[in-house]
Amino acid sequence: MNILHIRSNSDTLGIIASSLCLLHCLATPFLLLAHTGSTVFQDGYSVWWKLLDIIFLGLSFIAILQSTKTTTDSRIKYAFWSTWLLLLFIIMNEKLSILSLPEEVIYVVSVVLVGLHFYNKKYCRCKGEKCCAN
Repeated sequence: MNILHIRSNSDTLGIIASSLCLLHCLATPFLLLAHTGSTVFQDGYSVWWKLLDIIFLGLSFIAILQSTKTTTDSRIKYAFWSTWLLLLFIIMNEKLSILSLPEEVIYVVSVVLVGLHFYNKKYCRCKGEKCCAN
């Protein structure tokens, strides 16, 4: 996948990554309940399931990096990065158990990220390569 393709579809990538992250977060408690006593989820849940957090975080970073290069609204740039940093904090907090946060916090942040990508895709896109070169 070349960089121009990612740049032109960064909001779509962000919408997909954030939506999959949200589904992953919503599904985890149900999968843990459904597989209680199963060897697949012997240690709570498997390593690959835990790594999905980091994969979605990485994909959303790439999407936001490219989206902020092509947006025409500087407020959206700050909103993207603030939301991503909050998502990073929540995921790291979940892994390290620093603070006790309600599970719903990550759902809200993921939905906000999806909404930002939809808004940016519809209203804030560059109409040429000039503003994308910055």
